[in-house]
Amino acid sequence: MMVINTNVGAIRAKRALSESSDRMNTALTRLASGSRIVSPADDAGGLAVASKFDAQINRNKAVQNNLTSVLSFSQTQDGFLEKVNKAINRMGELATLSLDATKSSSDIANYGTEFAVLKNYISDIGTKDFNGVSLFNGTDLNITKDSDGSTWTLNAEDLNGEDLTYLLDASVTVTNALAQTTIDGELTNYIEDAVKAVSDSRAGIGANIQRIQFTREQVGLLNENLQASVSRIKDVDVAAESTQFARFNILVQSGTAMLSQANLLPQHTLRLIT
Repeated sequence: MMVINTNVGAIRAKRALSESSDRMNTALTRLASGSRIVSPADDAGGLAVASKFDAQINRNKAVQNNLTSVLSFSQTQDGFLEKVNKAINRMGELATLSLDATKSSSDIANYGTEFAVLKNYISDIGTKDFNGVSLFNGTDLNITKDSDGSTWTLNAEDLNGEDLTYLLDASVTVTNALAQTTIDGELTNYIEDAVKAVSDSRAGIGANIQRIQFTREQVGLLNENLQASVSRIKDVDVAAESTQFARFNILVQSGTAMLSQANLLPQHTLRLIT
């Protein structure tokens, strides 16, 4: 049937051309942006999941930053305790040197001066802090370990604790240390206890450092997997989308030609009445 008022062929060709143009433009936008989800309508459910994963990834990055700071905190603790250990060992040497009967009172006084300086050095380290947080006051620190805000507690360290109390007491010098040592070996025992206490503290800090490193690796691996999941949801498959673009580009070209032909149909009808 040939009609003049309604060109059904042109209407259908226009609709097909419009659909092909929309799909070609969508493919072009995806290729240009690198994202499969240009608007929520493309994949509403996928966008919701990817958004949650993106938020978790950002929280995990914050956790990693926290763990990096805590790692520096613990490494600083260990660095100080390494020096404390050397100082205590030297104090033990001084106490033993003071037992030498061939040493004069002046020699022993010199040992005493160094002994006192080392005590003050150790006491001073006990007051150190890291960004305003005490390193050695024995306070527990709760450390964030995951994106949900869960925490674990570092092994707390108290440098001026019970095992160092006697050794750091102001009344202890190599002069009376000589008496203590010759009578019952008390000073030597306290020095040994102090060495053990520092060694135990370093072991605890070493355990902290190991757990921090493991946790950082765990969070990093989780982020890798989350990012891979987001990529599968959001990133465009360039090869597949290029094929789609080429397909709809051809359809647009052919649709344009067919619409042009459809618009000529009424003219053919006019020929019948002229």
